[in-house]
Amino acid sequence: MTKCGYVSVLGRPNAGKSSLLNWLVGDKIAMVSHKANATRKRSNIIVMHNDDQIVFVDTPGLHENEKLLNQFMLDEALKAMGDCDLILFLAPVTDKLTHYESFLQKNKKNVKHVLLLTKIDNVSNDEVLSKMQEYEVYADRYEAAIPVSIKKATKHADILDTVVDLLPEHPYLFDPEIMTTEHLRDIFKEFIRESIFDNISDEIPYETDVIINKVDEKEDIDVIKATIVVQKGTQKGMIIGKGAAAIKRIGKDARLKIEKLTGRKAYLELFVSVKKGWTKNKQGLKELGYDVD
Repeated sequence: MTKCGYVSVLGRPNAGKSSLLNWLVGDKIAMVSHKANATRKRSNIIVMHNDDQIVFVDTPGLHENEKLLNQFMLDEALKAMGDCDLILFLAPVTDKLTHYESFLQKNKKNVKHVLLLTKIDNVSNDEVLSKMQEYEVYADRYEAAIPVSIKKATKHADILDTVVDLLPEHPYLFDPEIMTTEHLRDIFKEFIRESIFDNISDEIPYETDVIINKVDEKEDIDVIKATIVVQKGTQKGMIIGKGAAAIKRIGKDARLKIEKLTGRKAYLELFVSVKKGWTKNKQGLKELGYDVD
C-alpha cells in the first residue's frame, strides 16, 4: 500500500514556504516574494517521492492583523492547519521561539508536525546547533527537527523521507503526473502578482490584485488578457509608470515566468482598473475571490 496525505506548510510571513515548495517540486509553481504576506490563498502542490504521494498545501503566513484581507489570509492558514495529516512548520534560524510558541497555541487539534529550521545559509554551524538546542525545550511536541538549506546542503530526501514516514497508508489522491491542482489561470494570476511585488515600490502591491479576463490557447501561442486592480487612482499611475515603463516591466517579467512553466510562447496584455477601497470591505473582497466571514 502506498502512503499519501495532505501536508500543510506553515510559518510566519516570509519564512520561506513557497521557495521550499518550488524547490521540492523542482519547478516554479508557488508565488515567491521577498515581501511578507505575498501568498493569500491555500494551494496544493503535489510531490511524488518514490512510490508515495505528498500533497503539500502552501499557505499564507501566520500573523495577526485587523485588516479584512489579513483576516482572510489567517483563516486560510488555520483551515489548512486543521485539515491535514501533517504540518511542516518553517522557523527561520534567526527568529526567536515566539512564532513557534504561537503556532503551538493555534494548533488546536494537535496535528503532528515537523520543525524545519530555515534560512541557515548565512549563519554558522554553531549558531544552527545553538538554535536547535533552544527548540529542544519543545522536543516532545514535534516529530522531528531538520535544519534546511535549499541552496546547498539539504537533499530533497532529508525532508521527504521524514514526511512519508509520518503519512498514513492511502491510495493516491491525485494523478501522479500533475504538479498542482491549481488551474493555469490561477497560476498566471499569481505570476502577475509576483511581478508587481518585484517591480513596484513597497506600499503598492498589498493593495493590488489581478483578474484573468481571458486565456486563449492558440496553436502556437497563449494569449492572456488580465486586469490589475488597485485601490486608488495614484496607484494606477504608479503601476503604469512614465511612458508605460512600469507596466511593460511587469508584463515582461510575468510573461517569462508563464512561458517557462508552460513551455509555450505567451502574449500577455495587461490593463489597470481602480476599485476604491476593495481591501477594506467584504463585498470588494468577495468580488475578487476572498470570502471573509
